[in-house]
Amino acid sequence: MNLPKILFWSITVALGGFLFGFDTAVISGAEQSIQSQWELSETILGQMAAAALYGTVIGALFGGIPCDAIGRRKTLLIIAALYLVSAAGSAFAPDVYSLMLFRFIGGLGVGASSVAAPVYIAEIAPSEQRGRLTAIFQLNIVFGILIAYVSNYLIGLGSEISWRIMLGIEIAPAALFFVLLFYVPESPRWLVVKRKAIDQARDILHAIVPESAEQELRALEASSNAGEHKVEIRAFLAPRHRLLLWLAFLFAFFNQLSGINAIIYYAPRIFGMAGMGDQTALLSTAGIGLTNLVATLLGLYLIDKMGRRFLMYIGSLGYIFSLLGVAWAFQVEAFGGPLVPILLFLFVAAHAVGQGACIWVFISEIFPNQIRGYGMSFGSGTHWVFAAIITANFPYFAKTFGGAPIFAFFAGMMILQLLFVYKLMPETKGVSLEELESKLVRS
Repeated sequence: MNLPKILFWSITVALGGFLFGFDTAVISGAEQSIQSQWELSETILGQMAAAALYGTVIGALFGGIPCDAIGRRKTLLIIAALYLVSAAGSAFAPDVYSLMLFRFIGGLGVGASSVAAPVYIAEIAPSEQRGRLTAIFQLNIVFGILIAYVSNYLIGLGSEISWRIMLGIEIAPAALFFVLLFYVPESPRWLVVKRKAIDQARDILHAIVPESAEQELRALEASSNAGEHKVEIRAFLAPRHRLLLWLAFLFAFFNQLSGINAIIYYAPRIFGMAGMGDQTALLSTAGIGLTNLVATLLGLYLIDKMGRRFLMYIGSLGYIFSLLGVAWAFQVEAFGGPLVPILLFLFVAAHAVGQGACIWVFISEIFPNQIRGYGMSFGSGTHWVFAAIITANFPYFAKTFGGAPIFAFFAGMMILQLLFVYKLMPETKGVSLEELESKLVRS
């Protein structure tokens, strides 16, 4: 196995995850300055923050179409271009509506990258390394979040253009992502299943796993011959895929009903609700990013050793304890407020080890080769629909009801997630994609 080459390709593609995380989190340091400068209401502020997520929903729902039609690599190049346009446009936006437009464009990139990047990495990775390599995408997401938080803190809120600098920094990594993609080959699975380009796929497989390239190629050809050459939506929605659709939907649904995006987007505001000053809140937000990164590294280490279900059990229990603690802390303001940062750090650690480490890996694994693009779009689209709903409405609900009821609600959802893991979630650790297809797809 040529691990250095596989790592280079995986890390390059996972730069889409870095931009995903940076784009998601950078607005948290800018949103209060933007609200003040343009005198925005809570409703318009929520829509501005959620504008990227509306684009993300569309990018995720339709990202599987170019992914299957023109290939994983060309789709990733388009995504890199979207990130570049969004970063430059957001930094120089003359008004809130222009800012919404450019954030929407960035959201298209985020949504499509959450489809194309995990699919590409899952398809080039050997089964025994697939969880760890695909989870590099999630590691880069949280690294991007951390860098966004740290850069926001270093830039600070000292001038009217501070938020523009925060948003414009993304231009550099977006350009790097675009250039490095020219050194990444197409997915051999896509070449066989969608293009019948056997010789080209053979060359790439020999570069990845020379000792078993011919065996892998035969398995891919068998899978391709057994499936439909042109997959339509009705075939994707066929009853035999019903279990896969439920697994993807519920996994993505619970990811967002934990409240993770509310915390990523509005961390300084939440810390402010707990009585912290602006600079202290920005510094504590950087602490969230660091906790997220360290816990994701732990999840990355464990995912192929302990399995996906084990990490989801640990994450679910951590969610429940920390969210109930935050709800109590907001209810008992005078005494509980100082505990909010600690409990949110615990919450983020639970997310990173559980849902954060597993979501993109699990959804990219469970769908057959023929419909993986559609399946990843469905799971990712579900994730971003609920992310948009929560992000757009969090400022209003936080102002209307306060922190306690909101975090108690999130805790209740995580109790339901624990039941989902116990009752429905299969283990996918160490099983080839073709074997998973035979186990999960009903004949």
